[in-house]
Amino acid sequence: QDLHSPLAVPKAPSSPSQEFPADWSIKTRVLFMSSQPFTWAEHLKAQEEAQGFAQHCRATETALPRSVQEPRLCTELRCAFQQSLVYWLHPSLPWLPLFPRLGADRRMAGKASPWAQDEALQQVLMSDWSVSFTSLYNLLRARLCPYFYVCAAQFSVLFRAAGLAGSAEPTAAIAPTTRGLREAMRSEGIEFSLPLLEESRTRKQKSSEESLETEAADGLGEGGSVEDAGEPTPSDDDDDDGSFSWLEEMGVQDKVKKPDTISIQLRKEKHEVQVDHRAESLVLVRGSSNTFTLLNFLISCRSLVAVAGPQAGLPPTLLSPVAFRGGTMQTLKARSISGRARVQGGFEDVFSLEVLGPVLPHALHALTLVLRPAQRGAFRALLSPHEPSAAFNTRPAPPQEDERRDLPACGLHPKTLDQLSQAPTLGKSCLRLLEMKDYAYTWKA
Repeated sequence: QDLHSPLAVPKAPSSPSQEFPADWSIKTRVLFMSSQPFTWAEHLKAQEEAQGFAQHCRATETALPRSVQEPRLCTELRCAFQQSLVYWLHPSLPWLPLFPRLGADRRMAGKASPWAQDEALQQVLMSDWSVSFTSLYNLLRARLCPYFYVCAAQFSVLFRAAGLAGSAEPTAAIAPTTRGLREAMRSEGIEFSLPLLEESRTRKQKSSEESLETEAADGLGEGGSVEDAGEPTPSDDDDDDGSFSWLEEMGVQDKVKKPDTISIQLRKEKHEVQVDHRAESLVLVRGSSNTFTLLNFLISCRSLVAVAGPQAGLPPTLLSPVAFRGGTMQTLKARSISGRARVQGGFEDVFSLEVLGPVLPHALHALTLVLRPAQRGAFRALLSPHEPSAAFNTRPAPPQEDERRDLPACGLHPKTLDQLSQAPTLGKSCLRLLEMKDYAYTWKA
């Protein structure tokens, strides 16, 4: 009832736009609401369902009109709706919820897992998983798969093809991470950056410089000297080579024990350690060689598979918008709901369509393309993101020239591809409210 109440939906602060920003977080649930019924999305005929699957596998683009007067009688609309619900999964274990994996131990507790104590079976599962993972990566490098997710018990990885998210080269984002994982990646020669941590440091440094300038200006205004204003403040990040010169001046440099190299290194990395398991620990890998090395690293990474608990021995979940070797076709669960909501002066009919995840970025956009004509350019969506995946909205690189020359063959609708090729603008936040009115979007992150 609260979801249908206007008071439960915050106003979207953005200005109306013909397109909403790309959101690389995975949604666990999307609730669409409209004054027009969603009965057209119910009880698809066998022919419509089959046609929707065929359109997905053949990457068929459906041209829908601006507005559909009778959605229940529009076969093209219903087939396109079925097409937008399809995604691919590995492994496929119907009795186990394979997404989300982070923090899902309680949901998996008590489920049958015959591989937990069987090492031979675990090896078979991992061998099969490695084949599927490598297949997805090869499709990505060939620009036949736009992106895919690797969802493990401790972290998730998003691989994106060259040309997506404003990057001219393949990228991989990992979140959340720990210092141990990052050190293991460094030892394997994988070059990466911590963009959110670096952004935070830059912001703090800029803020510190601005405060120093303000203090300097205040000091000069009160009769202070230029020399006083320009004096630097002590910092933990100062170079340690000259930090003990004052001991030499006092003549006691040999009597005072200096911190060893390990202590100095730990002090320098204290900020990096503090971000473990948080959004700021997001690691970004760029380039074909580094992402390929990451592929091999993950296949042999011990922390990729839990050794204890309900997820013990279970390979990570692979999620993809296109078919791959060993992948199983799945469909999002959708159901329409009708009710009445309290408004000023009485009640009004409210219709909703609930879609349960994992709702991948392309699926959210594909659903809006279908709802646009069906709901006559007016609907509202409440989005429930998987919070750890919100960090994937970090911009992977400065804006570059469009290099999407081969991506149209990757299986996405051209308009969806255009949206996902734009550089992310949401930072470490994600969309929580999306509203269309008069065929224009507003949103709230």
